[in-house]
Amino acid sequence: MSVFYPDYTFSRIFMIPSSFFQERGISTLLIDVDNTLTTDNNPVPHGEVLAWLDAQRAAGLRLLALSNNRRERVAPFAARLGLEYIAGAAKPLPAKVNRALKKMGILKGEAAVIGDQLFTDILCGRLAGCTTILVEPMELEGYGFFKLKRPLEERILRRYRARRKGRGL
Repeated sequence: MSVFYPDYTFSRIFMIPSSFFQERGISTLLIDVDNTLTTDNNPVPHGEVLAWLDAQRAAGLRLLALSNNRRERVAPFAARLGLEYIAGAAKPLPAKVNRALKKMGILKGEAAVIGDQLFTDILCGRLAGCTTILVEPMELEGYGFFKLKRPLEERILRRYRARRKGRGL
């Protein structure tokens, strides 16, 4: 299995029911910000995200925003949503995720990393030993490195989907 393949995929984060996490023994969600909870660099979360976050809290899940962005971007966004956060996460490197899980007393098998990018979010989660969940980006970025990265991710995702289909999953 490729280190870029997620354990699970959903179209949007708010499509994942609380029962999904409970059935898998997941107690903590480390959630990417841009294009997972909101559109790129948008300080306002997607409308259905707020209700989803409330449902996860009500189910007893611990929620953390996990972003490579600077604290100046992540802290106000996380505060608005009532989330703990890790800014400057340096994804795909797992060091900050591992350190945070250890500090919180969370076993790797009890945590899930959720995000929209294979080369940062999914790879980070896999290297940290967490469950990984890929969601489709809320909008595609048409600038910078994303112009190269998104087509590469799509090639990997085509292989991933073909293998899943071939296995009857």
